[in-house]
Amino acid sequence: METQELHRGRLIDHIQLVVRDLPASQKFYTAVFEVLDIPLGGKADDYFWADELFVSTADSRAAQGALTGRHHLAFQAKDRATVDAFYQAALANGGKDNGGPGERPYHPGYYAAFVLDPDGNNIEAVFHGDAKRSAASVKITF
Repeated sequence: METQELHRGRLIDHIQLVVRDLPASQKFYTAVFEVLDIPLGGKADDYFWADELFVSTADSRAAQGALTGRHHLAFQAKDRATVDAFYQAALANGGKDNGGPGERPYHPGYYAAFVLDPDGNNIEAVFHGDAKRSAASVKITF
């Protein structure tokens, strides 16, 4: 077994979305991840993944259970400009507006944008304002 590296310690451990059109979703998420500086972790014929997100077809070996409807997930952005770039990349690659970039009332400095991905999932990029992290993530190597 070759050495693998995981990053954990962010709020979300992992999320799996089951989608109708894998190529459309891969195009969408690849563009969004480039803006957010999140590398694609890998792909197979019926799924792909990046960081804590797995995206698959309904009949994928990675999918379990039945489709449950629309999901919401938020990606962390390093600054407001990244939120703006996320929004533009999403719209240019099959996403639909669900709330353009701007401050939200959730807490002071909460700056976010919302888009619907090709399957209607509500995808957000958020910058929480001035804050300090002790580390970008916990690095696990095995």
